[in-house]
Amino acid sequence: MRGAATLVGMVMLTSTLEAQVRVNPTGVSVSSMSATTVFLTFGGLQGQRPVDAYWCGEIISAAPARGTRCDPATLYGKLPLRYDLSQLRGGSFTDIMSIPPSVVRLAYQAAQRGATSTFFYVRRFQSASGGSDEYVAVTCRLTGGGARVPFSLTDVRLEFDDRDVLPFVAPGDAPPPIAAHIAYTGTGRLIGRWEIVLPGEELPTSRDLVTEATLPLDQRGSQKRYTQLERFNVFLPPDGQVTLPGPDIRKLPTAAEGTYRVLLRVEATNDREGDSDLGAAGAGVGVVHSGAVAGFALPILRYIVAGAGARTRVDDESTLRLLLPREGDSLSTSKPFVVMWSPSVRLAADFYRVDLETEHGDRLLSALLPRTARRYEVPSWLAARAGDNTIRWRVVGLAADGAHLRATVWRSAKVTEGSR
Repeated sequence: MRGAATLVGMVMLTSTLEAQVRVNPTGVSVSSMSATTVFLTFGGLQGQRPVDAYWCGEIISAAPARGTRCDPATLYGKLPLRYDLSQLRGGSFTDIMSIPPSVVRLAYQAAQRGATSTFFYVRRFQSASGGSDEYVAVTCRLTGGGARVPFSLTDVRLEFDDRDVLPFVAPGDAPPPIAAHIAYTGTGRLIGRWEIVLPGEELPTSRDLVTEATLPLDQRGSQKRYTQLERFNVFLPPDGQVTLPGPDIRKLPTAAEGTYRVLLRVEATNDREGDSDLGAAGAGVGVVHSGAVAGFALPILRYIVAGAGARTRVDDESTLRLLLPREGDSLSTSKPFVVMWSPSVRLAADFYRVDLETEHGDRLLSALLPRTARRYEVPSWLAARAGDNTIRWRVVGLAADGAHLRATVWRSAKVTEGSR
């Protein structure tokens, strides 16, 4: 048996040595209790493109292809498309290996049954010229998830302290305090900044929202920048969870009406456990630091500053308030308009009803909405039905049995043919 095992090992070694594509790091420690994300660099590609990636408990010779591939009897999973943030650039390939908890669980259960505490991530490359496929494996070692695991972010949630998903703020008033709840592996310094996207500015793309360490080295520093609110630089011990306070709410702008978007921007930091050596991978010169790598785009937090129609005192928590449209606005018969409101905090409704009628009191429409609703898009045909007249609307908060709890004042607007 030992001779057979030795022969298989020699075949695998020979097949690996014949491989052209290389990877760095070749082996990493990963958490045995949660997801882990690792920055990988593949080099030496010669007209090859990545095809797929699998996790497995054992690898075998890929002959007649090159390298070592997964043993089909020990497959743990395939890299989900939503986690694939890889980029092919000439003769190098940057891969963000995001190991799902389901794969870790299977590897851990196999170790409990007596298997080794290692498993493998195997990338397959296909030749554009009809040559042999090539397989490249990375060894993943199960650990407790402490300091020897690459520093990676595995979940980020942004929220306001009052848990309102989309708060409405009167001009000049401050939004609720903000916090970021972050799950991570390893240990390191979390460095970055809070930024604000002002109304009317170009929105960030998904590439702009990933952490800097998720990008290849030559793309770092190229993400779109917005107005900076505040910087942070905190050390994260190997605890796995942290709540990062948001920027000083006095720095959050509320002068102009519109939708504001708060961004959490995380910069790349030095992390020895997750370093990728470009020279070892045959992809250039130098070391890529990938502390705070993440396999997803960071979320956006929004708040809305309403205009003159929302100047009711924000601290009057018993009031159900209309926000938009404002009193006297012109509405178009050619497009829908949106009714927005702010709920009563002290007396929560089970449902909301939006009532619309003519200036003479003839009902046009009533829409029943769930308790989580804060807006209703009025169809364009309703404005056209009103003709060149004035319509008015209100929002009513209802109890579960239909009883009225709170109602806004009526607000009215002129309907004009084709107005903008």
